[in-house]
Amino acid sequence: MSAQFAPWILAAPIRLIARCLYRVTSLGTERLPEGGALLVANHLSYVDVIVLQLACPRPIRFVGHEWLPRVSWFFKLAFRLTGTIPVSPDNALATTRRVGEALKRGEYVLIFPEGAISRTGQLMKIERGFELMARRAGVPVVPVFHDGLWGSVFSYSEKRYLFKWPRVMRTAVCVAWGEPIPAAEADAEAVRRALLDLGHDAFNERPQLRRHLGREVVRALCRRPRHVEIVDRTTGRREITAAQLVGVASALGLHLRRTVAERRVGIVLPPGAGSTIVNLAALIAGKTPVNLNFTAGRAALESSLRTGAIRTVITADALRAKLPDFPWPEDARDLAATIQAAGGKRAILPWLLAAWVLPNQLTATLLRLPRKGDRDEAGVLFTSGSAGEPKGVVLTHRNVLANCWQLSSLSILPAEAVMLGCLPIFHSFGFSATVWYPLLRGCRVVTVPSPLDTRKIIDALREENCTVWVAAPTFARPVLKKAERRDLRSLEVLVTGAEKLPEDLADFCREKFHLRMLQGYGLTETSPVVGVNQPDPPPAAETNTYQPGGRFGSIGRLLPGITARVVDPDTFAPLSETRTGLVLLRGANVFSGYLDQPEKTAAAFHDGWFVTGDLGRFDEDGFLYIEGRLSRFSKIGGEMVPHGTVEQKILEVFGLEGAEGYVVFVAGVPDPAKGEQLVLLTTRPEITADALREKLAAAGVANLWIPKLVKQVDSIPVLGTGKLDLKAAKALATEAA
Repeated sequence: MSAQFAPWILAAPIRLIARCLYRVTSLGTERLPEGGALLVANHLSYVDVIVLQLACPRPIRFVGHEWLPRVSWFFKLAFRLTGTIPVSPDNALATTRRVGEALKRGEYVLIFPEGAISRTGQLMKIERGFELMARRAGVPVVPVFHDGLWGSVFSYSEKRYLFKWPRVMRTAVCVAWGEPIPAAEADAEAVRRALLDLGHDAFNERPQLRRHLGREVVRALCRRPRHVEIVDRTTGRREITAAQLVGVASALGLHLRRTVAERRVGIVLPPGAGSTIVNLAALIAGKTPVNLNFTAGRAALESSLRTGAIRTVITADALRAKLPDFPWPEDARDLAATIQAAGGKRAILPWLLAAWVLPNQLTATLLRLPRKGDRDEAGVLFTSGSAGEPKGVVLTHRNVLANCWQLSSLSILPAEAVMLGCLPIFHSFGFSATVWYPLLRGCRVVTVPSPLDTRKIIDALREENCTVWVAAPTFARPVLKKAERRDLRSLEVLVTGAEKLPEDLADFCREKFHLRMLQGYGLTETSPVVGVNQPDPPPAAETNTYQPGGRFGSIGRLLPGITARVVDPDTFAPLSETRTGLVLLRGANVFSGYLDQPEKTAAAFHDGWFVTGDLGRFDEDGFLYIEGRLSRFSKIGGEMVPHGTVEQKILEVFGLEGAEGYVVFVAGVPDPAKGEQLVLLTTRPEITADALREKLAAAGVANLWIPKLVKQVDSIPVLGTGKLDLKAAKALATEAA
């Protein structure tokens, strides 16, 4: 609270109390101008103004909703004593005049351009009222972003204000000040871009990101030893508590520390208690877990083992018998036998008791888990190879912890969630969101070993009262078709990723189960989640305006701490974010490079920005729309032709929109006359070249967009993650041409 606008007797105690509750650091205060300036900030809680004043070396005059003094005597007194300028739709001109007068006097005036406290934890739509204020006063606009207040008592986390447990320790808040933007250039898009960039800078200062993932997980588990962490439905049903996880993983980890010399340990296990235990044990051992894609071909697996210098693999004898073509190294260990070799129950019991009795910090220290992990390896995942050879993606402790903290800011995965975990652990979402996130956050995970086992998934959803399910649309469709409404009665959130959510599937789910499917987006290189739609947050008071949490067709807003650019795919020149272009990303969750592949690492970045390889655009509310992979566009006669759009049109004209699996695939192959030509692979005999040309032309599709060659195939190649195997499918199309 400003000492200039409020009497000392009011400002001093508020400052003292605030410093007891918040540990505020500032970035970029040297950028603040000397004269008047309009400060525009994100809005996460009722105490934003206090924290921002603590971080600012000069007094700030605030702009606040005029209804606040009407709902509380405290706000009425605070407005009067601090000189806060009231604003409402009915007095916009008067507010603009008063703000202009203060700015011309050389004051700092703070406005929240979102117009309300965010109830999603993300940056909302930037309203344009501030533009007129700055231009009339002739002063620069200074963007400012604060990070750390979401989750505090005064924010809307947990879907309520105030009525939740306060934090025991002081809240670390980082306030990042941006470069002043001249009034003539300070439009909504420029301010949104600046705020996202500053949000990235502030998020990166979080002290939690420097910690060690293994230590954080052990500490979290020891805080809730009796809590059931995993319900393993691989064979029968087993409940695994937090203390049991600590006990078994600690005994196994110490054994691996003694018996494995290499830096990395391979893991070949389906989702379940076993894979979770081994991943945690590897970190306790000081090793890097490498979850291998056992559905990949032998050549890809041999490449992965060689690149990762992996000589020891932990698996299960039952699974090993089902994978005769897997290139097993000499040291391939059965999990159960390895636990026995580690000492069995005798070795597990002391750590089980430690989880119950000792302080969580002491247990982690006795295991010799370091306090700092930061940019060291926490895991290696190999890309699916959908567009080439698998690459080893090195995810650091900072990457995984960042994505877990980013996910915890959303409403879709609260601590009380019961999540169905059926995605393979070699899948980036399976690795981060169904292994590490629940262990840190306290969600219960119900595991089914395969996303293809429709019957087991339905039974698990019904019998375990699952509230959250994450699946690729390809895997979700047969489950939704076979399940009855009572099977999914407990399900609150269904998130899809890995491929675009088909509109017909979303409509079917909404009509049959009254459930909204939420599309998300991520990449292995981003640990993996970049954005995801959320349910619309309910209003917490009569004065709350509607705030959309999701928008169909988009992949949601960017997670906190992530910023983006949309650029021309050929020149990398910046584009307006509402235009379609190549999407570049920065964030603490973005990896730093591929394992022992400096050339591919260099190609993956441009001026420090990660090149996603996806084309996309933003709308004015900040929702990101992914239009498709850059590799899935063809330039024919100078025109960019999106393969996915052509595929969707073919499904429409042949009435195949609800078909299971992939029935059409469009690829571009070299053509001497026009640069490229389109080839269609299809599993449907009725789709012939003549029928295709006739129906698409009748539907108004341009001639350039109509594939000239059609090849019938038995099936279109799919990876174990449910995504198209672009490399294999493209090879089929090239062969056909």
